[in-house]
Amino acid sequence: MEKLRATSNLRRSLKSLLNRRLSSGSDFTHFNQKRSFQTSFNPIRDYKSVGEVNAVQYRCFSSVSTLVQRNPSFSTLNSDDISYFKRFLGEKNVIQDEDRLETVNTDWMHKYKGSSKLLLQPRSTEEVSQILRYCNSRCLAVVPQAGNTGLVGGSVPVFDEVIVNVGSMNNIISFDKVSGILVCEAGCILENLISFLDNKGFVMPLDLGAKGSCQIGGNVSTNAGGLRLVRYGSLHGNVLGLEAVLANGDVLDMLGTLRKDNTGYDLKHLFIGSEGSLGIVTKVSILTPPKLSSVNLAFLACKDYSSCQKLLVEAKRKLGEILSAIEFLDDQAMVLVLHHLDGVRNPLPTSMHNFYVLIETTGSDESFDREKLEAFLLSSMEGGLISDGVLAQDINQLSSFWRIREGVPEALMKAGAVYKYDLSLPVEKMYNLVDDMRVRLGNLAKVVGYGHLGDGNLHLNISAPQYNDAILQQIEPYVYEWTSKHRGSISAEHGLGLMKANQIYYSKTPETVQIMASIKTLLDPNGILNPYKVLPHSLNR
Repeated sequence: MEKLRATSNLRRSLKSLLNRRLSSGSDFTHFNQKRSFQTSFNPIRDYKSVGEVNAVQYRCFSSVSTLVQRNPSFSTLNSDDISYFKRFLGEKNVIQDEDRLETVNTDWMHKYKGSSKLLLQPRSTEEVSQILRYCNSRCLAVVPQAGNTGLVGGSVPVFDEVIVNVGSMNNIISFDKVSGILVCEAGCILENLISFLDNKGFVMPLDLGAKGSCQIGGNVSTNAGGLRLVRYGSLHGNVLGLEAVLANGDVLDMLGTLRKDNTGYDLKHLFIGSEGSLGIVTKVSILTPPKLSSVNLAFLACKDYSSCQKLLVEAKRKLGEILSAIEFLDDQAMVLVLHHLDGVRNPLPTSMHNFYVLIETTGSDESFDREKLEAFLLSSMEGGLISDGVLAQDINQLSSFWRIREGVPEALMKAGAVYKYDLSLPVEKMYNLVDDMRVRLGNLAKVVGYGHLGDGNLHLNISAPQYNDAILQQIEPYVYEWTSKHRGSISAEHGLGLMKANQIYYSKTPETVQIMASIKTLLDPNGILNPYKVLPHSLNR
């Protein structure tokens, strides 16, 4: 591993700078101190109406949120419904086991928990269609579920909705080596698609920390962003077509594989990012770029956020077409990762820094790309933008660097309670919110900032030993008001789900939200698809 040092000696020549090496052992400080925090708190409170002993009618998910009332027009599951589903799905795909239901009723963060009594596992679009046609006729509410890795309560029931998990629909239908167009079913795990394409000499334009369990249908339904959006763009650009099943069971075949198709309204975009509230995505066609041979990754330290911003500007200007990712994390995020994740080493062990930036380049000419990156790093060091840094020398070091950035959410979960906010903001103002929240919260909690520097996506996390209403009242609605004031978005890539459905007006005008509600009514007049999510609860009844 080669070490970069921002000192006068190292500035003499790029060659001498890059020839400095770290040993693989003693020069790394391995932080393995563990702290124990209470993590079993569930902030959901149930309220039973008079005369309803067993049925939960209201739920409150925080001290400041409005009570969620179960839609009285929805039916309750009965034995006839179970028998019907078993007839065409088979016994093993109609799940009533309490342990299995416990898992699918609970989100990844253990923050949201429903009370569904039924999990259905369709194996084909036709079975999804049959499920929805029946549920719509009975007015049984449905929650579409993929890998259940969401962070806003969008993929689990609020009450007793039927869970429809598409994980069994995991076939790759076709791949065109000339165009790079992949067609697959919605239940394909993202990491499996990445491996499949790697063997074909291509890459997925989407890469997430949760790739080992998230599914492409869920990725599309939430318009997931990921680490390389700065290079490949969003799924609105990469998804060429999809197939979706509407609430009434109708199948919309929009599974096109054309780069250009300007015939009428491009309806697929309604289903990208609508979180399963308009239909269940069952198949996807996606454009995948060729795998390039040259990949380089630098792990850099910066003295302040202003240097991170300037580094971003310079990277875009000087690395240009080979820049594939630029991520940042602050010192609080770094400390959490080093303390809570086994086997993670600090690539810059001599001291802690205020900010860390990962810059990845991907190209087709190893010597040209390396030379370009090295020239950029030297220039940035001479300009005072970089305080320290390392370049990965092999795939293992590259993976270990990415493990630090991708491991922040896991470390936060291990540290205790965490309040997570996924925001789009102007890059120059992004970290101001972190600073403001630290002043606002004082010693009540730790404020952690990290995210996608290249596309202005801040992951604001407030970490505390346990959930506390006093902390939450200091966070909300302040975070949303601050974001709105600076013309940001309260959801950059995680979606609105249940958590932020009522907060949509901070980012969208009432007129815009009303049109969204009209589209929802048109495609799902009974409102059975993922109720209480995305749109304000006042419009979901």
